[in-house]
Amino acid sequence: MAKQADMATRSVRGSRTGRPIMALLDLLGRRWSLRILWELRGEPLTSRALRSACDEASPTVLQARLTELREAGFVELGDGGGYGLTPLGRELCETFMPLHRFAERWRR
Repeated sequence: MAKQADMATRSVRGSRTGRPIMALLDLLGRRWSLRILWELRGEPLTSRALRSACDEASPTVLQARLTELREAGFVELGDGGGYGLTPLGRELCETFMPLHRFAERWRR
């Protein structure tokens, strides 16, 4: 919980207020963040499997995003070595589902 409190008080790019919504949008707007969360929505993945699912994203960038998402409380490293969503991460991904359904309709 302390990490989430730190996130709330951290300065945010493009915002002088540091409002929680701005911090969240900043994190989710970083390259690969949303894709990582999306790929983990089903089951935990190893670093290698996640990289493959993310179109061979740079390992350096992928690890940086995983670290940020772990610090934010959305992703955790499981006992088996794979990355998975925390309950908070699953809740966040559920908020994407209406947008996903909209995107599917829009694509048609």
